[in-house]
Amino acid sequence: MREIEVRSMRPEDWKSVSRIYLEGIATEHATFQTDCPPYAAWDASHIRECRLVLLAGGVIAGWTALHRVDPRWCYRGVAEVSIYIGEKFRGHGLGYHLLTELCRQAEAAGYWTLQSTVLQDNAASRALHTKCGFRLVGRRERIARDCHGRWLDTYLMEYRAAADEPVGYKKL
Repeated sequence: MREIEVRSMRPEDWKSVSRIYLEGIATEHATFQTDCPPYAAWDASHIRECRLVLLAGGVIAGWTALHRVDPRWCYRGVAEVSIYIGEKFRGHGLGYHLLTELCRQAEAAGYWTLQSTVLQDNAASRALHTKCGFRLVGRRERIARDCHGRWLDTYLMEYRAAADEPVGYKKL
């Protein structure tokens, strides 16, 4: 594989990020979403820190970002992961580099739990999360319908910070 780099996502990356997101949507295994929101809506719904892109040979090949699970103060260190790898870059281990760096940065920023909801047909995503230290904590049966009306299960995967109190954790 070409030289890879992980860096912070910039607003000007949105064209590539949204294209990769649409490729993930098209698989019908990555998300229940059926369309990509405009940048302003996406930006408002994702945590500003820990937004990353992975470049392979200078081309954005994947991205990851966090979404707050619950606005209450007690859950301030818990976030949900979104991670997408571009269609032509899948199967080369790039997701591992991206998700590992996200976990490192999230822990440094004070997040103690990262969770991912993985659709039942996405074995590759379950394997990636497991390889990166996530564990299966539950299966939600018939939780939602896909775009064809078919009931699907999801797996809840969880990553816990190594330390009792992550580096960036601030007691109030």
